[in-house]
Amino acid sequence: MAKSLKSNAKSKSADDLFGAPEQKARTPAKAASRPAGGAEAGYTAADIEVLEGLEPVRRRPGMYIGGTDEKALHHLFAEVIDNCMDEALAGHATFIDVELTADGFLTVTDNGRGIPVDPHPKFPKKSALEVIMCTLHSGGKFDSKVYETSGGLHGVGVSVVNALSSRLEVEVARSGQLHRMTFERGHPKGKLEDLGKVNNRRGTRIRFKPDTDIFGAKAAFKPQRLFKMTRSKAYLFGGVEIRWHCDQELLKGVEDVPAEAKFHFPGGLKDYLAAAIHADTLVHQDIFSGKSGRSGAHGACEWAVAWTADADGFLSSYTNTVPTPDGGTHESGLRSALLRGLKDHAERAGQGKRAAPSPRKT
Repeated sequence: MAKSLKSNAKSKSADDLFGAPEQKARTPAKAASRPAGGAEAGYTAADIEVLEGLEPVRRRPGMYIGGTDEKALHHLFAEVIDNCMDEALAGHATFIDVELTADGFLTVTDNGRGIPVDPHPKFPKKSALEVIMCTLHSGGKFDSKVYETSGGLHGVGVSVVNALSSRLEVEVARSGQLHRMTFERGHPKGKLEDLGKVNNRRGTRIRFKPDTDIFGAKAAFKPQRLFKMTRSKAYLFGGVEIRWHCDQELLKGVEDVPAEAKFHFPGGLKDYLAAAIHADTLVHQDIFSGKSGRSGAHGACEWAVAWTADADGFLSSYTNTVPTPDGGTHESGLRSALLRGLKDHAERAGQGKRAAPSPRKT
């Protein structure tokens, strides 16, 4: 009986595709011979780098500003002026001053609260200003206590500008005192200076020059591009005045860029849209604009819409004054709301069939 069971088991194992193969005794395989050291010798603990401070930004600037081309260069300006706009949106700044000089330096000034200069609780030997300028992911915008809305949420903006500038100078007027600190390629060139009392002044002034080691020997700000960026920021928030200054030497051969200008558009987006479509024929002369927010909650929505009769349409969207060229839920939500509103009005006017989307219209 035992013999029969053994035979059946053997037969089943041979016929069963999922049966375990019969184990046979094997002679131990000889280990493959390797040259002394092997491939591992070329990859050891000594090859592991630890980048500290702002060194990651200088090694891989594309991760922070998208590259080292002209667009990335001007993104440095966007990071600085966005901080000023955040102060304006919070109700603490009423003007922003932008100045481009022939030596390649760009200066951005606001009359906001000023970057804090007292010792930081976590780093008592450093001022809060030094921590903000030299430490990635540091800032006051991670919650809604200091800023209800802000363009930056990750604390990498101005510190990245500092890292990618051959020289950056910061002046802070706060509580009647003027302070200054200087940096080169992200490193402090001395301690925070106390320049004494100052009257009728408050806010932050940042003067910087992009590093040619990063952006190339011919890297320089373009007045036309800076002028357009400056003006658009003023359109996006009607409560701020932005002043533009540019050295005459930089404007030779440049059209439509004045040496000095002031931008203040109380109508905000409505003024922006009106300027963009001033030469177009409109279906209706009025621009549909407004603003809405939720009572007791953060956030609000502002819009301006017009229908052109003889030109292709366009849509520009922003979040906290920062352009969002790839769209998002704010764009899709506005489109859906407009469509529902138009269809509802058509139904009430007895034009439901004409308002219904057809395959051709879609």
